[in-house]
Amino acid sequence: HALCQRRATQTALHLTQAVAAIRESFEELGILLARHADGRWASQDDIDTMNRQQPLAAQCHSRDLTLAASDVYVLARWITDRDLPKRFDVPFLVARAPVGQNPVADESEQFEPVWVRPADALARHQAGTFFMIFPTIRTLERLQTFATVDAVLRACAVDEEPLFTSCPRAALLAGREARFMEHELPFGELALVCPDGQIVHALDWQSDHPVALLNNVLRLTAPNPGAMTGPGTNSYLVGEPDTGYIAIDPGPADADHLERLYRAAGGDIRMIVCTHSHPDHSPGAQPLQTMCQAADHPRPPILGLPSAATARAASAFTPDKVLHNNELLALIKQGLEGNLAYISGHTLQVIPTPGHAANHLCLVLLQDGLLFSGDHILNGSTTVVDPPDGDMNDYLTSLDLLRALCVEHDVHFILPAHGYAMGGPGEEALAVIDQLKAHRLAREAKVQAAMQAMPQGTLDDWLALVYEDVPTRLWPVAKRSLMAHVARLESLQP
Repeated sequence: HALCQRRATQTALHLTQAVAAIRESFEELGILLARHADGRWASQDDIDTMNRQQPLAAQCHSRDLTLAASDVYVLARWITDRDLPKRFDVPFLVARAPVGQNPVADESEQFEPVWVRPADALARHQAGTFFMIFPTIRTLERLQTFATVDAVLRACAVDEEPLFTSCPRAALLAGREARFMEHELPFGELALVCPDGQIVHALDWQSDHPVALLNNVLRLTAPNPGAMTGPGTNSYLVGEPDTGYIAIDPGPADADHLERLYRAAGGDIRMIVCTHSHPDHSPGAQPLQTMCQAADHPRPPILGLPSAATARAASAFTPDKVLHNNELLALIKQGLEGNLAYISGHTLQVIPTPGHAANHLCLVLLQDGLLFSGDHILNGSTTVVDPPDGDMNDYLTSLDLLRALCVEHDVHFILPAHGYAMGGPGEEALAVIDQLKAHRLAREAKVQAAMQAMPQGTLDDWLALVYEDVPTRLWPVAKRSLMAHVARLESLQP
């Protein structure tokens, strides 16, 4: 450290990392980030007189060279995934290469060095002519978003923290191993299903068989993929053979899907709950109920909230039993362990959450800290709020309620009606809700700006300004949420 130039904010750890990077760059490539007393970079002539295999500090001292650790910044931090036998915590560092120095590989640890732009390296990798490992690929994907070296260094100089930190998780996709970072859609599901990093979970969307998320939670995705449903509607079974099952969102009245759902529960479905009555969620409830009765099983009641007068005709719904706020739906198991009797089971707490639909509700599985979010919180998209049955004020209020309940009940994972599970062992579920609310309010700020810029404008005029980042083919759907934002803004006027 005594031979280094350092930034005032550079910690001892970051200084050590910078020195290690300078040493390795010199040893492996013959690039030396060091300056003379007058500020000049070490020249190629200086480097040619040095031995890359000998200790660097003494050679720099004898030439009055100071290591330019102050020019080295932390770009990223990569932590090896949990499935690998050896794990590393690795900083990826960046610095501007000194002018006039020529990289030469040591032919021991580095071979065939080449200058290449991030985008070109990624294109060559995609073509199969440039091998790179996962962290390198993802780091270059971030780097290619910067136009210049100056832009990269400015971003890294904001503070001493990396621009991103990642400990990726692995899964099977199309039968092959695939890894995912924290911001990617499958990451939360992998944290739920394979917390220790086992590479056993298949991420391929299919409707042929249920996917076990926990021992007592199965997901079966209906074969109704589309722009509004994503990979399809997720039907869930909560329970186990000893308790029977609660079916959540049986989905559309698709006979094959309902048969698979029935068989996954062994025919023992005790309750059918609909989070709301849209056509991709509730029409399967009565056929599933009939299927259970036809097999001489007890008739499972259909539970939920009745559709409001504002609902579209296709969303009309009257449950067998109307659920109430904080009502508990329980599956109980009794047994003996040795001489000790026990009672256990699975309990869902009902949370009415109007907003996406007037009769929307969510469910918290209390024993496992899971939130079944229906269409209120989705993975990979924001739900449509379609007035008059949808209401943006109600939606945001319900979102705040769900956040508070996640804190109260120690909820770590969110299971949506469309897309993979979300969350993680820390506060990731809360972050999902916070980011969703921030996104909604940011969109609303654009709505307000458009209305102020064009006070006599129409919805179509504002739509082009507010949703310019959304493909035009989706504008008819976006227009419905725009209406909800406009109604909310008007309701907030004094």
